[in-house]
Amino acid sequence: MAQQIRRSGATGVRRAAKAQSRAVTARRARGQASGFIDTVMGVLPFTEEQWSRIWLAMIIGAGVGIAFIIANLAGLPALAHAQVSAIAADAGFEVRNVRVTGTSRMDEQQVYARVLGQRQRAMPEVDVAQLRAELKTLPWVKDARVSIQLPHTLAIDIVERKPHAVLEKPDRLMLIDADGVELEPVAAAKAKGLLRLAGPGASKQTRNLETLLAAAPALGPQVEAAEWVGNRRWNLTFKTGQLLALPEGDVPAASALVKFARLDGQNRLLGGKVLAFDMRSPPRLYMRLPEGVREAPAIAGTTGGME
Repeated sequence: MAQQIRRSGATGVRRAAKAQSRAVTARRARGQASGFIDTVMGVLPFTEEQWSRIWLAMIIGAGVGIAFIIANLAGLPALAHAQVSAIAADAGFEVRNVRVTGTSRMDEQQVYARVLGQRQRAMPEVDVAQLRAELKTLPWVKDARVSIQLPHTLAIDIVERKPHAVLEKPDRLMLIDADGVELEPVAAAKAKGLLRLAGPGASKQTRNLETLLAAAPALGPQVEAAEWVGNRRWNLTFKTGQLLALPEGDVPAASALVKFARLDGQNRLLGGKVLAFDMRSPPRLYMRLPEGVREAPAIAGTTGGME
């Protein structure tokens, strides 16, 4: 009988030791997990308050997600969306700040005027695609990137169009980009140094003109203005004030310009006495001289005349 009592006591001691060992192991595991979580939270760029909001949002979001699914199954998606937005706003996830970057030439207030309507709106209610489409209707905006930065910032990154030329209109000068998009009116003093375009439909021919001038790179920088005549051909005015009339058609016009560049290299036509060069009837070259000048300069390698 005494031996049975001793065995029972030994068993109880071993059980207590094992239980204590398991408790120590559990405490160590909890400590390691807590230390790992603290380390991760310390690395991520969130304050303790923001972490509280995020965890709260995750918990609420899980519940809202279930409610949203149930509402959709019940045929009430609008009600579910409204509930999600309300919960997000209560948790602080609403538009409070608007940050605009990428603007250098355009008036930044035009962007804010389109975006400030989103202020105090819950983040789930912000239609990023629609807002981007609205911003792209602004003349200076070539593209726009819209992003939501939790908890309460709406970030707008603008890609501006670049001024390429000045379009002469009957009542004003208008800045345009390389695609002919009208940007804004400009004073003559601020238009200096930019290529001037004139003539009905000239803005739609901007890319074609760029291709034409690229055919004769040495002449391109010397062209001051270009007039689109009769919706079919170009008259080019050089910085010397001299005019060059080109034929119709992309290929004939490019060929004529290349030929003129070669003749200018051989005979120094630009800066001379001739007021205008007419190449509308290739291969002939006609020249217009100032009043009182009777003798046209000799130009090697041409068949031509004078006016």
